[in-house]
Amino acid sequence: MTTLDDLRCRKYLVVGRVGMDMSPDPAGTATEDAGTLTADMGGSAANTAAGLIKLGCEADLCTVVSDDGVGLFCLNRLDHYGIGRAHVRVAQGEARTSLAIYESRLEDHKTVIYRNNAADFLMDMSDVEAIDYSAYDAVLTAGTVFAAEPSRSASFRALELAREAGKPVIFDVDYRPYSWPSAKVAEEVLSRAAYMSDLIVGNDEEFGFMAGDYDKGLEFARRLARDVACIVYKMGPEGAVTIADGQEVRTGIYKVDALKPTGAGDSFMSGFLASLAEGRDIGDAVLRGSACAAITVSRPMCAPAMAYPADLEDFLVTHPGPTTGA
Repeated sequence: MTTLDDLRCRKYLVVGRVGMDMSPDPAGTATEDAGTLTADMGGSAANTAAGLIKLGCEADLCTVVSDDGVGLFCLNRLDHYGIGRAHVRVAQGEARTSLAIYESRLEDHKTVIYRNNAADFLMDMSDVEAIDYSAYDAVLTAGTVFAAEPSRSASFRALELAREAGKPVIFDVDYRPYSWPSAKVAEEVLSRAAYMSDLIVGNDEEFGFMAGDYDKGLEFARRLARDVACIVYKMGPEGAVTIADGQEVRTGIYKVDALKPTGAGDSFMSGFLASLAEGRDIGDAVLRGSACAAITVSRPMCAPAMAYPADLEDFLVTHPGPTTGA
């Protein structure tokens, strides 16, 4: 069985999408009032990869982008952040790379996501079977890749190949209803992915969804923990419960004046994993992940807002400290 020490990884294969993010500028501007939009890379997998690299890890992305200006923009931004793209395929045809427009404000916040005929769902068996999994310490993926075929079958194949190579699988549940044909399909598929994983990160609603009852999310997480090395059960403002090595660790959050609600989950994942890689104990790693999330929501955009080590250390020194875990 995978142990917590096996999850102290530095080189990741990240399976999942990259897209273009656009945000009205300056911060606080509503989309309908925008005269200027700032663009950067987006997509939960690519954002997490960027956060890992900023914090000293390595990450290669496996996905598909469209052969157009948006797809080429994403390739350029992957290069900018130092994310390896040897496993990023450029697809011909009518599929399109995802585009998200979101506001850097909390009140009346609006996010518009364009994922019709999404290029990343074209990832297939040939994409994942061409990878040398022995070159990586771990495979990281998020729930979105399982929402449609052929990406769903290819992603499950990637998990199988990772496990055959003896590499831990890290799963960010990342349930987004708009990507799925039905809630029933999502419940079954995400639960299957969870049982193939060694580290699972999700919020209370996501675990409740997989359990088939929102009130039974923590109970479901505890059952999973019998076969999974580590589970982080996030509860929003109430902090998190982390289940590992037969123990439950409760941690709080770092309160900040948030500028926007987006990017917290990706930043948490990168900060948490990078802290584990540094040899930190589980509670400290979760708190540092929470600090990274707080930094990101207090700045415009997502990937550009993610912390470097100096940002994180400065935040931890100057912030009064986390809340007490519920």
